[in-house]
Amino acid sequence: MEQGLEFERFASSRAHRLFQVAYLMCGDWHQAQDLVQTTLAKMFSVWGRLRRGADDGPTIDAYARKVLLRTYLSQKRLRKSSEIVTADLPEQASAPSDGGELRLVMVAALNKLPPRNRAVVVLRYLEDHSIEAVADMLGTSPGAVKSLNFRSLAKLREILGEDHEALFHS
Repeated sequence: MEQGLEFERFASSRAHRLFQVAYLMCGDWHQAQDLVQTTLAKMFSVWGRLRRGADDGPTIDAYARKVLLRTYLSQKRLRKSSEIVTADLPEQASAPSDGGELRLVMVAALNKLPPRNRAVVVLRYLEDHSIEAVADMLGTSPGAVKSLNFRSLAKLREILGEDHEALFHS
């Protein structure tokens, strides 16, 4: 019973942040909720085996992010083979005037990136992880992450155009 309460505390304290990361990765509110629920369900199934102590919070958080990332990439691979795009969305007519609009523009731009590229951008710039940490989460080399990061930022610059160039120099 103690483990259940401990997991409940963990889940309630981390769910919002996991949702933010999931939403930026997938760009869909409902899919982000599903990703968080799946992540927490997977974590609950192994909760008794996870080492938890006073200094293990970051370790468990890293494990949660890794589970979230792998669940997202797995779902993208499965959906890619079963979904067909029927029409392109129209381009945005004007530059955003406030932070809320800018956020929507950024989410839309992120959604145009392939899943792994999007994950790298979110983990590097939203979650502020090092190249090495992202490489560990993706199960790849730091060089591959640097390459994905470079190509992702170039693609975002292309998608967003000159109106948003200042975003990449702050």
